[in-house]
Amino acid sequence: MWSRRQSRLKTLACGVEELRCRRREREAALRKARREQQLVSKRLLREDAPEEAGGQSAPVLLGEAEVQQILRLAQRGTDEKEREKALVSLRRGLQHPETQQTFIRLEGSVRTLVGLLTSNRALLQLEAARCLHELSHSEQSAVAQACLPATSYLLTYLSGHSPDFIELCLYTLGNLIVESEAVRKQLLAQGVVPALAACIQSPHVAVLEALGYALSQLLQAKEAPEIIPSLLDSSLPQHMLRLMQPGPKLNLGVAVEFTWCLHYIICSQVNNAVLLTLGALPTLATLLLDLAGAVQRADDEGLELLACPVLRCLSNLLTEVPVEAMGEQMELRDERVVAALFILLQFFLQKQPTLLPEGLWLLNNLTANSPTFCTSLLSLDLVEPLLQLLPLSNVISVLVLTVLCNVVEKGPAYCQRLWPGPLLSCLLKTLVLSDTEVVGQSLELLQLLFLYQPEAAQAFLQQSGLQALERHQEEAQLQDRILALQQTAIRG
Repeated sequence: MWSRRQSRLKTLACGVEELRCRRREREAALRKARREQQLVSKRLLREDAPEEAGGQSAPVLLGEAEVQQILRLAQRGTDEKEREKALVSLRRGLQHPETQQTFIRLEGSVRTLVGLLTSNRALLQLEAARCLHELSHSEQSAVAQACLPATSYLLTYLSGHSPDFIELCLYTLGNLIVESEAVRKQLLAQGVVPALAACIQSPHVAVLEALGYALSQLLQAKEAPEIIPSLLDSSLPQHMLRLMQPGPKLNLGVAVEFTWCLHYIICSQVNNAVLLTLGALPTLATLLLDLAGAVQRADDEGLELLACPVLRCLSNLLTEVPVEAMGEQMELRDERVVAALFILLQFFLQKQPTLLPEGLWLLNNLTANSPTFCTSLLSLDLVEPLLQLLPLSNVISVLVLTVLCNVVEKGPAYCQRLWPGPLLSCLLKTLVLSDTEVVGQSLELLQLLFLYQPEAAQAFLQQSGLQALERHQEEAQLQDRILALQQTAIRG
C-alpha cells in the first residue's frame, strides 16, 4: 500500500496513486474490450457426406420447377434409393445461395423436408438433416428463419443413438443459433441447456467437439446472461473442466471448443465463483504447464488454437480472485507458472506473434496484485527477455511497460533488482517514439522507479533524459506526466 512507503514519498503519494488508478482504469477498459471480442462463425460438415452421380460435388443452381420435382421424388419416389438420390440432388442444389432462396420461397418446402427428417427411414432422415445443414450455413437470415420448424426435432434427436447424426444436428443447431433470434428463443423454451448437458457424457469425440461448438455459439448470443445461470446449475461446467484436464485422454479439438465456452462464461461475469469452486483456475494453470511442456517437446502442432482461450480464461478469471487467495487457487508454485508463460511467449515470438499480447496480458494480471509473481519474474531473471519484446509493436510495448510498472510499484526491494540494469536505456529509447500511449506508460514507469531509486533519476538526467521529452511537450495528454516526471527526477 502507498501509505506504508517512506515519509519522504508522502508529498507525492497522491500523484503516484493517481498513476496507479489511471493504469487500472485503462486495464479495465482493455479487459472490457477483450471480453466483447466474439468468435461467432458457422461450420459446414461436407467432407464426410457420400457423393453420388459420378462423384460430382459442385453446387448446382436449381430452378423452382426442378426443386418441386426433386421434393416430389423425395416424398413419393418408387423406392427408398430413388428418394435418397433426390435428397442428395437437393443437398447439392442447396449449396448454391440462389437455390436456397428458391427453396424457402416455395410453399410447403420446409414442411416436406421436416417430414422426411421425422420419417422412420434412417437414410432419408440423414439426407434431410444434411439438407437442413446446408440451409443453416446460409449467410441469409431469412434462410435460418425458415428452418425454425425443424429446430425442435433437431433438439430431440440429440438423445439418439447415432453419433454421426447427433454431430450433424449439433452443428446445424450451432449455425442456426448464430443467425436467428427466433431460433434461440424457441430452443431456450424447449430446454436446449438440459439437452446439451445430456450430450456431454457422450464417449464420441466428434459429438463432444460439435457440442462445444454449438454451446460456444449459444454463449455468444445476446441472451447469454439469461442462459448462463441455468448452465452453471447444470452438470455442464464440471464436465467441461473434466474434458480440459491434461493427460493422455485430452483431445485437442474438444479442449479448444470447451475452453472457448469457458471463456464466454467467465466474460459474462454472471457467477464466476461457481467456476472457482469447481477448480477452474488449477485446471487452466495445469493446461498452461502442459502447453509449455508440449513446446519443449516440439510437439506444438495446433497448440496455438488451445493456447489463446487458455490465456484469456486465466487472465479474466484471475481478476475474480482476491489477492490473498491467488496462491491457494492456483495450487502451483509461482515460478512454474511464470516459467511456463515465458516458454510460450518465446514460442509465440517465433511462430505466432499475434498471440504475444495474450500472454503479456496474463503476465500483467498475474503481477498486478501479487508480490510473489513479481518475485518469480525477478528470481528467474526474466526482465531482460521481457525488455527484448519492447521494439515489436506499440501494443506489446504498452503491455511490457505495464508489467514492469506492476513490479516497480511493489517497493524499493523490487526496484533494487531492476537497477542498475538495462531498464533505463530501454526506457530512454521508448521516450523518442511517437506513440503517446507508449510514452505515457514509460513516464509512469520512470516516475515510480525514481521514487524508490533516486540514483536512477540522476542517471536519467546525465543521459539527457529531459531533452528526450522535448518532442512531446506540445502533446496535451502527456504534459502533466512530463511535468511530474521532471519534478521527480530533479527532486531525486
